[in-house]
Amino acid sequence: MSFEWPWQYNFPPFFTLQPNVDTRQKQLAAWCSLVLSYCRHRKLYTLDVMEAQESPVFNNKKIARKLSMEAIQVVFEELRKKGNLEWMDKNKTRCLVMWRRPEEWGKLIYQWVSKNGMVNSVFTLYELSNGDDTENEEFHGLEEWMLLRSLQALQTEGKAEIITMDDGKGVKFF
Repeated sequence: MSFEWPWQYNFPPFFTLQPNVDTRQKQLAAWCSLVLSYCRHRKLYTLDVMEAQESPVFNNKKIARKLSMEAIQVVFEELRKKGNLEWMDKNKTRCLVMWRRPEEWGKLIYQWVSKNGMVNSVFTLYELSNGDDTENEEFHGLEEWMLLRSLQALQTEGKAEIITMDDGKGVKFF
């Protein structure tokens, strides 16, 4: 399945931050939506700022336009404000992209656990994110840092407890 680019992606002015405040707000909302959709489609959870400028999401070769590094930083800052991005280092060179927040992942995981009658069961993190039983689930392949945050959200709600096992971490669902 190929990624569907929004109409703005082929509109050259989209790649230049607009000076008008209202227009810029709409533009940034469109960029945020595009970045999250693209990362979701490609199952990307981390981005490197230097590599980002050359990635298809910020570089439309068809119309020979690319978003400037400064503009990419503005888009990333907007994503951070919305809770969809977290910097991995203080120099802001790499970031975690959360196209779905930990609470949302936790809800999906708990729905799967409940639907399959596995409440009061214990799972390793590997079983949840890479096991055969979860192969057709959206959270299959979820990176460990996001899986842990999702389970921490469930733990806060009293629906799960993260436990340490001999070979790593696990979780018990309630």
